Amino acid sequence: MKKAKIFYFTLQDEQTKEDKLSWVERMSFEEIAFDHVTPDQKENWINLTDNDFDTFLPIIDKEVKAGQSDEGIFQLFSAGIKTQRDEWVYDLSRETLVDKAQYMINVYQHRLTHGIPIKPDIKWDRELEKYLSRKIQKYFDSSNIRKSLNRPFAKKFIYFDKHFNAMVLQCPKMFPTNSSTNKVIAVTNHTQIPFLVQATDCLPSHDVGGRPTQCLPLYRYDENGNRIDNITDWGLTQFQTHYKNTTITKQEIFHYTYAVLHHPAYRQKYELNLKREFPRLPFYADFHQWAQWGKTLMELHLNYETIEPYKLTRQEIASKDQPKAKLKADKENGQIILDENTQLSGVPAVAWEYKLGNRSALEWILDQYKEKKPKDPTIAKLFNTYRFADYKEQVIDLLPRVCTVSVKTMEIISQMPDIVEHFLSL
Repeated sequence: MKKAKIFYFTLQDEQTKEDKLSWVERMSFEEIAFDHVTPDQKENWINLTDNDFDTFLPIIDKEVKAGQSDEGIFQLFSAGIKTQRDEWVYDLSRETLVDKAQYMINVYQHRLTHGIPIKPDIKWDRELEKYLSRKIQKYFDSSNIRKSLNRPFAKKFIYFDKHFNAMVLQCPKMFPTNSSTNKVIAVTNHTQIPFLVQATDCLPSHDVGGRPTQCLPLYRYDENGNRIDNITDWGLTQFQTHYKNTTITKQEIFHYTYAVLHHPAYRQKYELNLKREFPRLPFYADFHQWAQWGKTLMELHLNYETIEPYKLTRQEIASKDQPKAKLKADKENGQIILDENTQLSGVPAVAWEYKLGNRSALEWILDQYKEKKPKDPTIAKLFNTYRFADYKEQVIDLLPRVCTVSVKTMEIISQMPDIVEHFLSL
């Protein structure tokens, strides 16, 4: 039997749908200049790469996670919490979240006891139905109210309970209790958005990067609450051997990883790889410089709520009693329009350049504080209490701080080498 041959042709991505349809209508099949496609070893058919990505160190590996291999830099990795009911278990207000969680649990318990739910109902899914069939009793526990990084630079309260969070995955091993300390590198590589990486020291959501995100903790916790280094001994050996330096520590490797994943030249050269597979780590010259960059970046990104604010100018442009929320970025004029009354001016152009996916850090904040109608009908009826006006001063405090973070982040990554090839080895 002869092997099939595959031929491929594509129009420019910039063309509109109408332009493409018009082109197809005008062209005959014989006139189309198809390319013969030969898939690579990973069975990719188009957008093939020709680089050294596969020679780099694997950051994660499923066999390492399962304990069947040691050849990966991180032992444990996990997606963030996938609740299946974000509107019920997340909120900017601790008090509102308590009300929602108590109502949710009361409805669950009422159905468990009487066989029918209280009206209006909560959101049920297959997993919650299973817990109901197993007669699992639920009671409100205030210690389940935790902080979570829901989106970049946007923390919320979460009711962290495995029965009401559809998939907590390995998050309990990263943050088993309220007092557990950890640092996590959250990596989002997805075909639909540019590669991004961020840091968190609290529970990450499943879509903390705007799309499903894998999280790499510095530590993991065992069932007894003991904290264990999550960088593998194999990973430590690779670095100490390559750099001929036995003083290199696992924490430095953690920071080195964070820096490299911010490297613009790395992201550009391996852009196609990073859309299809998890990052791998090269050895760059001057390990300690990269580790220091990573440490500084992480401190900026973790401490964004308390960092020295950038000197933005607050302008009161009107005095309406109930101003309509705007939360818009005017990049051309360096302004942030908060509502009909107030705007912030003096945002430097470089601040907008610090992007996480398709949005700048500042734009993520604006998006997360917008007034949006809840999708869940019960939430919309009973708990639609969010008003931007209640958080306006909080946002005005936060934006200048994240502006500082953005400027300083761009300053650091601008110091990184412009090219990759010259820095792969000592």
